[in-house]
Amino acid sequence: MAKPDRHFMNVFSAVLGILIAIALALIGVSRLVDSGPKGARDKDDPLMQAQAHERIKPFGQVAVAGQDNAALAIAAPAAAAPPSAGAAPAATDGKSVYESACVACHGAGLAGAPKFGDQAAWAARIAQGTATLEQHAIAGFQGSAGFMPAKGGRMDLSDDTVKAAVEYMVSQSR
Repeated sequence: MAKPDRHFMNVFSAVLGILIAIALALIGVSRLVDSGPKGARDKDDPLMQAQAHERIKPFGQVAVAGQDNAALAIAAPAAAAPPSAGAAPAATDGKSVYESACVACHGAGLAGAPKFGDQAAWAARIAQGTATLEQHAIAGFQGSAGFMPAKGGRMDLSDDTVKAAVEYMVSQSR
C-alpha cells in the first residue's frame, strides 16, 4: 500500500472512531436522562390513564333494530346548557330531517340509495306507494339495488320525522 493511501486510512479510521465514540456518549447520556422502566411513571397518573382510555375507545356504536338502544343515545356536550322551556323544539319538517340525516346517502347515491331529485331512480320506488317507502325507511330494507338501514341509521328519530323526510324526498323527486 502506498504511503498516501496509508495516511488516508489512518485519518479516516481516526475520524470514524471519534464519531462512534460521540454516538456512544450521546446514547449513554440519553439513557441516563430517561432512566427507569419505559412507561412506569405513566401507570399511576390518572390524567395519563384518562387520556389513554379516550384515545382507544371505540369510534362509534351500532344501534340494532328490535333491541333496547336507549344507552346509545347521543349525549349532549358537557358545556352545553340544558334546553330551557322557551327553547325551540327540534325541527321535524321533512327538509330539515333530510338535510341532517338523509343527505349522507341520498345526496351522493351511496349504498344504492336513489339520489335526491333523480326522477328515474325514484319512479319505481314511488310506484310502490308512499306507505311502503315509509315502512322501508322506518324498519330498514335490503333490496337488489341497495340497502336502507332502519331510520337511516338514526335511531333517535321518531317515525313521524322519518315519514316527513320520505314525503319531502318523494315530493322533490316526482
